[in-house]
Amino acid sequence: MKTIPLILMGCGGVGRQLLQHIVSSRSLHAKLGVHLRVVGVSDSKSLVIALDVKQKELDDNILTEVCRVKSEGSSLSELPGLGECQVFSNSESRTKVLGIASLIGKTTGLALVDCSASSETIGVLKQGVDLGCCVVLANKKPLTSTLEDYDKLVSYPRYIRHESTVGAGLPVISSINRIISSGDPIHRIVGSLSGTLGYVMSEVEDGKPLSQVVKSAKTLGYTEPDPRDDLSGMDVARKALILARLLGRRIDLCSIRIESLYPEEMEASKMSVEDFLNGGIVKLDKNIEERVRKASLNGNVLRYVCVIEGKRCEVGIQELPKNSALGRLRGSDNVLEIYSRCYGQQPLVIQGAGAGNDTTAAGVLADILDIQDLFPGKKFGSPAWENWGLEPCILPTK
Repeated sequence: MKTIPLILMGCGGVGRQLLQHIVSSRSLHAKLGVHLRVVGVSDSKSLVIALDVKQKELDDNILTEVCRVKSEGSSLSELPGLGECQVFSNSESRTKVLGIASLIGKTTGLALVDCSASSETIGVLKQGVDLGCCVVLANKKPLTSTLEDYDKLVSYPRYIRHESTVGAGLPVISSINRIISSGDPIHRIVGSLSGTLGYVMSEVEDGKPLSQVVKSAKTLGYTEPDPRDDLSGMDVARKALILARLLGRRIDLCSIRIESLYPEEMEASKMSVEDFLNGGIVKLDKNIEERVRKASLNGNVLRYVCVIEGKRCEVGIQELPKNSALGRLRGSDNVLEIYSRCYGQQPLVIQGAGAGNDTTAAGVLADILDIQDLFPGKKFGSPAWENWGLEPCILPTK
């Protein structure tokens, strides 16, 4: 049985869903000869770890209780005494995680799984790489930080997986990597990478006011608690930056032209969420309505997309043909068009659900299983894992 020890950072919607997937998939993973040994879970305030991280784990009862406590909006520090775990404060978390990484990173191996939305995990991840850890990301911020941080995290490509940073569970990163590794140069990527903005643009195309559509999207749970987090385009920009860097572009977030759907005077620092939804956003209806009308006269539709081509990398509203893959987009799906030498006239199109905790968590779980060959294991009945002829999860010496 091959065992993958892991620490989960982030117990929001995606993190909780991942834990639920791990628990519910035990029998399936057993048939595949894999066991995911969760040795630690952290949120922004606390870290819960097994009493003996070399041998023990947070069992499924504890993981279920973690999900319950977090779904109620409480901190992990409020977990009832379950006997087989220790709880540490946020100030101690970094030291404890790195201690575990130092202890088992280069022996049994350890996967650091980041499902947070924080930039505070970057330091731990960078040090974890040096300690022999694998890294699995749903969090976009580590890969959209400075080029120095980025270079460090991807310095050992076999040891990092980040499919769920772009397109949730869609095979975007893996498809691009396959094309690149085949020697087929990618020269253009165009994509609708926000389920929220995809929904918004397809609804205003039907003649609905932007203000009404955004309020409906918030009610349906498509937007962040403050819809401006989606409407700013920053989330799409981070995804575009990840793709651009994957293609070898040495750029930062500030290099990307970003079109926000609201003006500066409606920013969160100047207007509350309530004021924005009740009075601010209605002032934007007329402009979007006029742009929709003009696009229609040209036989086009409006989509909020990222465009990566040559030195160009930008996100914003574009007019696109109605009969294109992006033009036919409806609802909250993501669509990506990839143009290369082989996909010149007809692009490779990737489409599907690109948002949602369940979909994203499934992508993270698939990434964890994808690195299993980097971890030691043994045949049933064999005295030692070396009989598999595998190497332990140890990074090469620089």
